[in-house]
Amino acid sequence: MAIIPSTSDIKALAEDLHKLVDNLESTEHGELIYSALKAIAQLSQTDAERLDWKILTGSLQDMQKAIAMFYPYRFKRKVSIFGSARTHSDAPEYRQAYEFAEQITQRGFMVITGAGGGIMAAGNEGSGENSFGLNISLPFEQTSNGFVPEDSRLVKFRYFFTRKLYFVKESDAIALFPGGFGTQDEFFECLTLCQTGRTTPRPMVLMDKKGGDYWKQWDIFVQEQLIARGLIVKEDRSLYKITDDIDEACQYISSFYSVYHSCRWVGDLFVIRLNFEITDEHLERLNDNFSDILIKGKIERSQALPKEANEQHIIDLPRLTMHFNQHSFGRLQELITAINDTCDSGNPMVCHPEQR
Repeated sequence: MAIIPSTSDIKALAEDLHKLVDNLESTEHGELIYSALKAIAQLSQTDAERLDWKILTGSLQDMQKAIAMFYPYRFKRKVSIFGSARTHSDAPEYRQAYEFAEQITQRGFMVITGAGGGIMAAGNEGSGENSFGLNISLPFEQTSNGFVPEDSRLVKFRYFFTRKLYFVKESDAIALFPGGFGTQDEFFECLTLCQTGRTTPRPMVLMDKKGGDYWKQWDIFVQEQLIARGLIVKEDRSLYKITDDIDEACQYISSFYSVYHSCRWVGDLFVIRLNFEITDEHLERLNDNFSDILIKGKIERSQALPKEANEQHIIDLPRLTMHFNQHSFGRLQELITAINDTCDSGNPMVCHPEQR
């Protein structure tokens, strides 16, 4: 039953809103806060139904909790682990997920799971204090696994869509173990976001048990049904890697951020931030091999652009800029791999791939 706010509650809210609006011009991100408040005000003047307001309220509450939890760890890279909630603790996949989480956190990364049983429990157990849980209430099989500190590292979401948002937004890599509809749903959403450029590039590793063929069979379907029919291009397979070796999986994730740091759009320029400068010969190789994904010009060196001034913690990193065609995201993943494949033996690569 809904609790009607008291007169004092409404008065307190009014005072908070007045303070917020009065200081909006000097508030950081004030223009975005203004847009959010304006959207709510406009919605209140429509014939929105109660269900619409419940969805809006619930999603905002979900996001508020997630933002508060992740903010202190915003400069630490994280790996989202997906897999079946029904995997038993004595299954080889459970042990593999445990060992993967243990090893990837030893490399400085943190782990995010759905905080349920099976693979999720293995991920939280293996990563110990270096993990988060994004839980959701279901009629079956989705209670917190007990390996996540509920007071500081667990969010219980109302909606799947807000939960998925933070699995992707807060992660820098994805590790997938065998699972059912939920695992496939989460994987295809991450894959689609990367394929369409709606999220930043990231390594996605598909883990089979030793000698297993769960993901190999899936990949056969991709090749024989999707690529063969022209529904995707062959370079889209560069968006993921299949392995049954934990060391290889962890190295794949770490090496993705060895030279490459991050990327963003600034106007019509695609900006790639690097942990350190690459050689002229290396840059020339990139231009020779990836001119097909440029709409004009070349891949060029740059310092931070004026519109990047809000990211002071990486303002000094060297940049590469290019006029990317905005659709060859499998090839973009191959470009990042090529950036990391430095031939400069004199550069010790002393960067920290676990740091954003």
